[in-house]
Amino acid sequence: MTGTSGVPRDVLRSAIELYLDLHAHPELSGAESRTAARFAAWLEQQGCAVTRGVGGHGVVGVLRNGPGPTVMLRTELDALPVSERTGVPYESTVPGVMHACGHDLHMAAAAGALMQLSRARDTWGGTLVVVGQPAEETLDGARAMLADGLYERFGTPQVVLAQHSAPLPAGTVAHGRGPLMAGSIAMDVVIHGRGGHAGTPQLTVDPVPAAASTVLRLQTVVSRETAPGEQVVLSVGSLHAGQRGNVIPDDAELSLCVRAFSAAALDRVTAAVERIVRAECAASGCPKDPEFIVTARSPVLMPDEATTAAVRRVHEDLFGTHRVVDWPASTATEDFPWFAAEADGVRTAYWMLGVTGVQQWRAALAGGPPVESNHSPAFAPDIRTALPTGIAAMTAAALHALNPSHAEPSRGERTC
Repeated sequence: MTGTSGVPRDVLRSAIELYLDLHAHPELSGAESRTAARFAAWLEQQGCAVTRGVGGHGVVGVLRNGPGPTVMLRTELDALPVSERTGVPYESTVPGVMHACGHDLHMAAAAGALMQLSRARDTWGGTLVVVGQPAEETLDGARAMLADGLYERFGTPQVVLAQHSAPLPAGTVAHGRGPLMAGSIAMDVVIHGRGGHAGTPQLTVDPVPAAASTVLRLQTVVSRETAPGEQVVLSVGSLHAGQRGNVIPDDAELSLCVRAFSAAALDRVTAAVERIVRAECAASGCPKDPEFIVTARSPVLMPDEATTAAVRRVHEDLFGTHRVVDWPASTATEDFPWFAAEADGVRTAYWMLGVTGVQQWRAALAGGPPVESNHSPAFAPDIRTALPTGIAAMTAAALHALNPSHAEPSRGERTC
């Protein structure tokens, strides 16, 4: 007996139970202790040799099955500081924290895929590595795991596979042709003034107008310093200064992010940010130079072309071409690219997993409310359709990579 997308019913039932538990108990980046323990226990139940605490709360499960390639499945552990407003029965029980980006769905899909692969060891050979990565939302979990010896301790994979929830019809998957997501730089900026009484501003150097002018001027980096055809985003997500209206503070703090599709563009825009901040501070007579702290950096997500094409064909054979669509380059960002950037010869495939229910999708097409996207407090994947699709998509991609007869040609090698 099988469920949707050919997933056995007991596998789907177990994966759904895991999903419901993870969704109800989300944990923020760097604090994923319960989530890691729950995921690690699942990996052990499926016969993996499990190591905890890799690069923080990272979990690594290794399933060896004789000679063959090493293939890694990556999923994420962390949730977001969002207050859930979905109304689902399994809503988050943690105030102000929610799985609003689908990481719970990714874990459940990877767990279901592992369960199927563990049962079907006569169909593949090699080593399967399942990684539960912490701190994806802060873009530092992948590098932390790599710095903690992920590849040295568990083997460098030939292929790394991952998927991510997207506001597409549930039951579909989407592959990119070229870059999938932008690279990014996240930065904190501190503007130093000289505080004092709000009634005697002439005796102070007020950092608040300096920060406000900086925010407005930064908008010109995209509108006046970037070619209209180049995709660049510069967003100031946080501006904080002071505590009370009658006290001029000493400092103002900005948090911003830059997103672009090349390292050169990221560096150019970051340099422009620094130039503008310094100029506004000079214009305001700030007593000290501003501070710049890069909190995270992630490369452009550019999956391997040949591996992506092969996985797309696998998905088309599995689901039909009508359920496999194109994904345009997105200015969302991920730290997944580090898994290929930090070692030679690692190929990656990454695809988007549709999670929007049919009724919501049809209503949006008819002019109703737009579909809820990732990071929204109302983000609620259609789990009945999205989860079996995610399990099937990951299982099929992993089987292809683990089957030596399906090995990708090396770079420069041609096939007829």
